[in-house]
Amino acid sequence: MNKPESSFTAEAALPAESCRAQLALILGSADFDATGREHRFLSYVVEEALSGRGDRIKAYTIAVEVFGRGQSFDPQTDPIVRIEAGHLRRALERYYLTSGQRDPVLITIPKGGYVPAFARRAETQLAPVQAPIVTQPVTERPPLWRTRPRLLTAVLMALLAIVASVSAWWWAPDTYSEPAKPRVLVETFDNPGGTEAAGSVASGLKQEIVEQLSKFKDIEVMMSAPKPDDASLAPPRFVIEGSVMLSEEAFKLRARLLNRGSGSVIWANSYDGPLTASAFQNAQLKIARNVSQSLAQVYGVIFQADQDSHVSEAPDDWAAYRCTLSFFAYRLDADSTRRSTVRTCLEKAVDRFPQYATAWGLLSLVYVDDYRFGFSADGASPASALEHALDAAKRAVALDPQNMRARQGKMLALYFDGQIDAALELGKESLTVNPGDTEFLSEYGERLAISGNWTEGCPLISEARQLNPGESAYYEVDLALCSYFGADYKQAVIWLEKAASPTHPIYHLVAAAIYGEAGKAEEARRSSVWLQQNSPGLVKNLRRQVSMRFHRAQDAEAILGSLRKAGLVIPD
Repeated sequence: MNKPESSFTAEAALPAESCRAQLALILGSADFDATGREHRFLSYVVEEALSGRGDRIKAYTIAVEVFGRGQSFDPQTDPIVRIEAGHLRRALERYYLTSGQRDPVLITIPKGGYVPAFARRAETQLAPVQAPIVTQPVTERPPLWRTRPRLLTAVLMALLAIVASVSAWWWAPDTYSEPAKPRVLVETFDNPGGTEAAGSVASGLKQEIVEQLSKFKDIEVMMSAPKPDDASLAPPRFVIEGSVMLSEEAFKLRARLLNRGSGSVIWANSYDGPLTASAFQNAQLKIARNVSQSLAQVYGVIFQADQDSHVSEAPDDWAAYRCTLSFFAYRLDADSTRRSTVRTCLEKAVDRFPQYATAWGLLSLVYVDDYRFGFSADGASPASALEHALDAAKRAVALDPQNMRARQGKMLALYFDGQIDAALELGKESLTVNPGDTEFLSEYGERLAISGNWTEGCPLISEARQLNPGESAYYEVDLALCSYFGADYKQAVIWLEKAASPTHPIYHLVAAAIYGEAGKAEEARRSSVWLQQNSPGLVKNLRRQVSMRFHRAQDAEAILGSLRKAGLVIPD
């Protein structure tokens, strides 16, 4: 990995005002992906150093003055400063690899201490001005590949520069803050033709794939393999590799995912298109998003590989990651017995790893299920479960504001707490963080739809279903509801019968309503009987259960009316 320091030169003393101006640039940038506590950490150590108090910058003073720890803080037993310093170093690396590429001053926190270092950018190392992008179709003139190879190379190098401006970074796992997660090494794609242009494409494609994969917080993305003598980091279990081939007028890319544990290829795809600058620029982003969505999202290829196999020589903390896998397996049927097991597993995970944002987010979703399905192993009230859900979600988002499971948990907790507008606003904002996360896309689409905005919500659910390679009955059940509220009961039945969710109470609730409205009396009766036998608490409180899900009164009344046609008794 290229270090950001490579274009900077050390100086004995830079003007303090230049360093403070650089600090302001960093803290004000959206590409500085750090928590509020890490913002305070960086501000504190920079100001102390610039004020001539660098000798006071120790773990103890940072913990007391920045993190609010008491005077009894012991850095030997509490690793909080070391953990946050690791996060801060990686946030700074990412910043200087993205929007900070041309900044005049480099600020780093060298390992082994917490005193910042400052360096000035070497003027001769500034990135060149990007070449203009050619947008004319190749077919309108002799192929650039044949007549002007240098121009084509320049155009492709410009595309590489664009990609590099938003490139991701490789971060190492933090032993203390989070458990082990799947490591994915993205190798530079092969260049069989050996041309400079193809080499630029291969390098740029790698950077774009890394950028898209890095948006998924449940994997660790690596841009280079660990050195053979580095015992601190295990080799990645998954490797993305491929090849780039350019002809006079077209490109062809091949990509595949290797599972080093089993020695097998578990995913492969090929992509091709015209070799015009504008077409390739768009294609490169689409290819990277397709690769990341296929591999890294919930129910994607990596998820399935870890669900279906036992990881040999797994680290001691692998069980915490397995908890997240078990949550999504449970979510397909929402079985109350399994929910209790998953909840206990996640509670143990956050107890051991209190900074594991994904686990906190999923725990919030379990508590939401406790509330909306009326399930509680310890006899707590539904209101208590919702309170736990809100607390867990807020903690998850505070730990990692970019974590989609944290955002999903908070969105659902807000929705069921009656804060509909806040939930939908959070959902809309979150799509800008990672638009390729189909789990969140479908969840937000469902919230939009059942809050009454069927026109905007249903297309998002449909898009999520098309993009997600895995299977989830949520898509089909939600789309069945979309057809139901569009008065297309025939299509609603078709969607419903595509959903294999025989033990999910909401599936049978929706099925009873749709079959009742569609005049399928026997099918409606079977779902009604299933609900009475397997979810009597839901049947007893049908009006409340329906009203808490469907925000508009007319939507709730429509469902209740259809349930009456299915034979369920609902008091007025």
